[in-house]
Amino acid sequence: MDQKISTTSARVRAWIALNRAWTRVSGRVETRLKQAGHPPLAWYDVLWELEKMRDCCLRPVELEARLLIRQHNLSRLLTRMETAGMVEKLRCPQDGRGLQIRLTDAGREARKAMWEVYRPALDEALGTLSAEDAEALAERLDGLSV
Repeated sequence: MDQKISTTSARVRAWIALNRAWTRVSGRVETRLKQAGHPPLAWYDVLWELEKMRDCCLRPVELEARLLIRQHNLSRLLTRMETAGMVEKLRCPQDGRGLQIRLTDAGREARKAMWEVYRPALDEALGTLSAEDAEALAERLDGLSV
């Protein structure tokens, strides 16, 4: 029984450490983006997912799954991004009712400019991790069952 409590305790500590690390790193990145006059980090994530699709579009439900953003939050985010000219909402040619989201040239340029701020903030925040440690951490986190 003691071992079970210890394992649970270790998992809780790991969970807390993971959340604290995320809060510190994302907070640092958000601050740097804001100081540079860029939109929030969530915008970067959407722009990056769309850019990875090259000239293709994604449905909002596909973005939701890739980003783990709830539908109502994503819907508002996409509306703000469309108003800013970063993305376009297009009718889906297959069914005519659904929407597809496409990255605009302005969105692509904004993502690149944001990366110039994001990258050094990330490097600074994770600077104590060697490349080998970062790879091992990524593998461990990717391996967690969600």
